[in-house]
Amino acid sequence: MVNFSVISSIISPADITDFVKQNYARAPAVTCKLLKTGINHTYRVDSEKESFIFRIYSYNWRTEEEIIEELKLLQLLQQNNIRISYPIADDSGAFIQTIQAPEGARFAVLFSFAKGHKILNFNKETHFEAGKLMAQMHRVTNGLEQRRTNYNTETLLHKPLKKIAAFLAEETTEMQFLRITQSLLKQELFNASTRYMRKGIVHLDIWFDNLNISNHNEITLFDFDFCGNGWLCLDIAYYILQLHSTEKDEKQLTEKLAAFYKGYEAVEMISDEERRLIPYLGVCLYYFYLGVQCSRFDNWSNTFLNEVYLKRFVTILIKGYWEKIK
Repeated sequence: MVNFSVISSIISPADITDFVKQNYARAPAVTCKLLKTGINHTYRVDSEKESFIFRIYSYNWRTEEEIIEELKLLQLLQQNNIRISYPIADDSGAFIQTIQAPEGARFAVLFSFAKGHKILNFNKETHFEAGKLMAQMHRVTNGLEQRRTNYNTETLLHKPLKKIAAFLAEETTEMQFLRITQSLLKQELFNASTRYMRKGIVHLDIWFDNLNISNHNEITLFDFDFCGNGWLCLDIAYYILQLHSTEKDEKQLTEKLAAFYKGYEAVEMISDEERRLIPYLGVCLYYFYLGVQCSRFDNWSNTFLNEVYLKRFVTILIKGYWEKIK
């Protein structure tokens, strides 16, 4: 009988329950359930008194140093009273665990549970609070740097398009659009007046799926897996991009955008140059995340990521947003 190797596995929630019981006196697991798979696998762990999130990073997705840098950022934000999901140490004081999966060693971290729930379309008052929370985080991370990804034209545009090209034929209308638009985006970023662009550590994935909102309108931010170095307005660009995608009523969109900006600028000011570049950076982030999907093909499989999907993504999302901002 031939023993085949494994490229991706899902660890049993029952084994996670036992692991947490053995290693975390603070979090004696009673139940554990798988919340979602994808690039990383996320489990909810419930004890009699509180809940936690156990994340297992995919094999060869993040280095241990990258995870250490992510956790250092979370601890810094926690110390500054920013509402985030923070890492929890085991009984020996270690934050990072190593799980021996069939494909090889995978890293894992236990996080505090972000109280509240996800809301796809929340009201303008909540967008105001989201703006404040983002700006409070940026006030802490402004000028800082970590040993992780630098978000620039190479990582936002060049590398992603190479990944996309492996799945989308060069002669297609959609790929030609991506090529032409890439050149225009590069020029916009090259011409940026960098002295007016705040730089520091960004989250890069702030949208409704990574925000839990309590009944008292308190927002907790989580999932810093894509944190890295770049212009702080990248976070603003991604948030606004997602708002354009989820809010189809133009009047509501205008009011919610205004509320978000007002909340942000109640804490930190946005320069005119940052405002000018925000739409272009949003399109860059479409490239980036589509590139992530293509590079992690093994996590989604061909029933999800294929040429039909990519053509729809480019035409409806990227081109649609590009036409709005031109």
